[in-house]
Amino acid sequence: MDFGKVAVMMGGGSAEREISLKSGTAVLAALRSSGIDAHSFDPRDKPLEALHGEGFKRVFIALHGRGGEDGTLQGALELLGIPYTGSGVLASALAMDKWRSKLVWQAAGLPVPEYVVLDAASDFAAAEARLGLPLFVKPANEGSSIGISKVKRAGELRAAYELAAGFDSCVIAEQFLGGGEYTVGILAGQALPVIRIVPATEFYDYEAKYLRDDTEYRIPSGLGDEREREMRDLALRAFAVLGGRGWGRMDLMLDAAGRTFCLEANTSPGMTDHSLVPMAAKSAGIPFTQLVVKLLEEAHCG
Repeated sequence: MDFGKVAVMMGGGSAEREISLKSGTAVLAALRSSGIDAHSFDPRDKPLEALHGEGFKRVFIALHGRGGEDGTLQGALELLGIPYTGSGVLASALAMDKWRSKLVWQAAGLPVPEYVVLDAASDFAAAEARLGLPLFVKPANEGSSIGISKVKRAGELRAAYELAAGFDSCVIAEQFLGGGEYTVGILAGQALPVIRIVPATEFYDYEAKYLRDDTEYRIPSGLGDEREREMRDLALRAFAVLGGRGWGRMDLMLDAAGRTFCLEANTSPGMTDHSLVPMAAKSAGIPFTQLVVKLLEEAHCG
């Protein structure tokens, strides 16, 4: 395909800027190695109107977090009439919001961990009693495990709430599930092989995701063919319920009884050397450069 001049949207102003720059740099190198006329574009430094002025015909979104994967950029690109990678406005906004995505999944009859929405006036002792310990506290609209805490002792929930509230006005406390963490990459309506994530740290936090080399990524996942097929099917259903398209990633957890729960969706997953979708694609025989070009082929507008 002749893609014309392609903007790799990276950087931005969110808390995930540094990860976005890493993702975008990797994507840019892959596109250029394929002979595509690709250029970096940082919306922190340039107005989006410059896309037209500089002759860009397509956008690869490698932005993470607010302003990049929450529907705002997608809406702006649709108004500009420029095709872009990944999900549209609604799916991006829903997936970014961990509370509202759970509400949608619950309405569709899909399993989610028990949770409580917190604010400064919450009864934190009651929330601890309801969810049990340990539990997780997270900002509803951040990614990359930013602002997340694991609460292990009674009386610690308020401090964890205050940490998360520094990143977002909407904070959720979520039941701990101890059966293992898994992720499923999604590419053009198909589920990639399941990855089991086994961090060496307390949980799969920012450090484990991006800075450490001792996090285990198990492919095959160890679930067995039938269980893996069930998990992939659930991931596809959950992503589709949000309206996701193009590509993305679903994170899932097992409880101690082996039941699977939808944790969260990501409509602009990382594309770094530690990232999960490229890892799963590689295990399916899709090298990084081929993956990046495939994602660009799937770009749409509206």
